[in-house]
Amino acid sequence: MLHRGIMSTATRRRILEQEGLLHPRPEAVTAPLFDGRESFFLALDKVQVKYEMLRAHIIDGLSATVAAEQQHGYSRAAFYLVTAAFEEVGMRGLLDERRGRRGPLKLTPEVLEFLASADRRLSGAQLAPEVERRFGVSLHRRTIERARRRADGSGRSARGLRRTTKHCARRCCGASLWRV
Repeated sequence: MLHRGIMSTATRRRILEQEGLLHPRPEAVTAPLFDGRESFFLALDKVQVKYEMLRAHIIDGLSATVAAEQQHGYSRAAFYLVTAAFEEVGMRGLLDERRGRRGPLKLTPEVLEFLASADRRLSGAQLAPEVERRFGVSLHRRTIERARRRADGSGRSARGLRRTTKHCARRCCGASLWRV
């Protein structure tokens, strides 16, 4: 039975899947709240399951092993990672961290400062050897040019155009839009 304002399980599942928030092992969630009697509690919802796992441990006094492995489908190690993330940043800690690199590795604050103070008439290709000599870091000319544009805050290329892409750009039809 649906109450006014509550979406169907199918809709929730679709949204969770789109956002990458599906629990990896919903069949392993055996906590009483997720037994299906209450439509609000959905074992497919990774964030909700993590929250309830922490609540079961902190409020209900369940051990980490029981709360994580036996009732919520997470390992004890995962439980401690979730706990640490929650303690550090609150509810945001229940979301998985972004995958992949967290930004440019070679563009240290010192390199960025040098690039910002360099003569604007010098190209990325001309600055690359100087960056390597001073900082021991090999940067592609385009990396230098992008860093300088970001430092300027313009986001525009040398021709004054900024490339914007839609979902299918490059992947599907290869279309891209150019804006002045």
